[in-house]
Amino acid sequence: MPKAIIVGCYGQDGTLLFDLLATKGYILLGIARTAMRTHGCTWTSYIDISSYDDVCCAIQTFQPDEVYYLAAYHHTSEDEASSDSELFRHSFDVNVHCLANFLDAISRYESSTKLFYAASSHVFGEPESEYQDEQTQINPICAYGISKAAGIYACRYYRNIRSIFASVGIIYNHESSLRDEHFISQKIIRGAINIKRGMQDRIVIGDLNSVVDWGYAPDYVEAMHRILQHGKADDFVISTGTKHTVHEFVEITFGLLGIDWQKHIVTDSSLLKKKSRTLIGNPNKLYEATGWRATTGFNEMINMMVKEQLDRNHK
Repeated sequence: MPKAIIVGCYGQDGTLLFDLLATKGYILLGIARTAMRTHGCTWTSYIDISSYDDVCCAIQTFQPDEVYYLAAYHHTSEDEASSDSELFRHSFDVNVHCLANFLDAISRYESSTKLFYAASSHVFGEPESEYQDEQTQINPICAYGISKAAGIYACRYYRNIRSIFASVGIIYNHESSLRDEHFISQKIIRGAINIKRGMQDRIVIGDLNSVVDWGYAPDYVEAMHRILQHGKADDFVISTGTKHTVHEFVEITFGLLGIDWQKHIVTDSSLLKKKSRTLIGNPNKLYEATGWRATTGFNEMINMMVKEQLDRNHK
């Protein structure tokens, strides 16, 4: 049976990927900040991904066929920013230095192991092209994007110089009911449900006109797996290639609950702690290489997220 390590196993993507690979018969070792998760094996010791020795020990002992590096440090456009220095330090610690521990350990001890790195559309910054693909200039303008760009270059270095299989997914916005509550998708859905139940009266949003390339997270973790089954390591945009606005997200969500959104939505641009930008991906390379398609549409995604949140609240 194939074996995989999932770094960031309790985040949205890590949880979904763990479940997906378990159904495919993988033996799994999941790593999170303060805990471990296993499937089909017994692993008792905690792995500190910031420790090169710990990571080397894990690679040597577990001997994974695949490593999925999904751990990330970031904040949303409505989060209060830390100092720039602190933001850069945490971003590079998680998004680059810990990644390099895995890349180097693989190159030294298990050179046949394939690694997937979850990068971000934020590496493109404010691109001139309407749609971005793998040839679009990397030009990040925030600490998260800069650190993710460095992670891409680290993967390319180990791919080209150390000859290991290190693939990158440049991932656009993707949602599910597992999203943290501070993301705009959950802010809208949970807020609308609370309004329906009389628990709150309004939702304050930074910008209804923001344009987003939104996909469904379970589709995207399937793309991650397919990328590592492809015969050649490479960089791939993972996106839907379609545009939607926050206004549409609000309108659909409130419509599903039978509420007039205009009575409950308030906009306040001061909530935006960093500049909003439009990023729309072109996933054609991924389509052609792996046959992957985003199978869940925008409306269907919101419908499922609303239903799952309602079901969760009733438990």
